[in-house]
Amino acid sequence: MTAFDDALADDAVVRRVDRADLLDVLRIERTCFSEPWPYSAFEMFVDEPAFLVAARGDEVLGYVVADVMPNHGNDIGHVKDLAVRPAARGNGLGRRLLVQSLTAMAIAGATVVKLEVRASNEPAIGLYRSLGFEPARRVPSYYGDGEDAYVMVLDVAEWQSA
Repeated sequence: MTAFDDALADDAVVRRVDRADLLDVLRIERTCFSEPWPYSAFEMFVDEPAFLVAARGDEVLGYVVADVMPNHGNDIGHVKDLAVRPAARGNGLGRRLLVQSLTAMAIAGATVVKLEVRASNEPAIGLYRSLGFEPARRVPSYYGDGEDAYVMVLDVAEWQSA
């Protein structure tokens, strides 16, 4: 790790997103994804307790967008988007964002959390597996470029007891 990396790891704070963060979130989104969300998509989720950013001062380093949907007493959390600036990767920020988002979804009543991930995104799949997510199914041609996705699922009670 470089001195810059150490500072990122030590000084980054994970907190709820603020509207003032959305342009930084959008910049990271456009850097990290070939099919980025539009600004309006982030605006829709800004009040969700599980929409979090990792920031050092005013600098947003990464974010996670997640929500909880009612489902007859078995509410379902959904991790919709997770990204860390390329220069800030490798310091555990993605894990910190995801863990705090999972905690927020559990508090909001989620019993299960799901997400979709590109079949080729081995680093993300490894992160999700390390936290207890399991692949539920493969969805052919899920992404606009034709790539398949895995739907991965986490049992919140099992995750909390691990």
